[in-house]
Amino acid sequence: MTTVTVSPKFQVVIPQEIREALDIRPRQKIQVLSYKGRIEFIPLKKARDMRGFLKGIDTSIPRDADRV
Repeated sequence: MTTVTVSPKFQVVIPQEIREALDIRPRQKIQVLSYKGRIEFIPLKKARDMRGFLKGIDTSIPRDADRV
């Protein structure tokens, strides 16, 4: 587990191994939220970058008899 320090300006540096694992780039938007007493950082991606990430997913859905 990596520990970071909050600066006097309330800034933190995301450790390099985490930046690389999540492919976080300079000027990328990151959503910050408070959840159950902790801070969570969620990297935001453009919809264009998400294209094809569900490729190969099973889309078959069992239907109710009255919905066929």
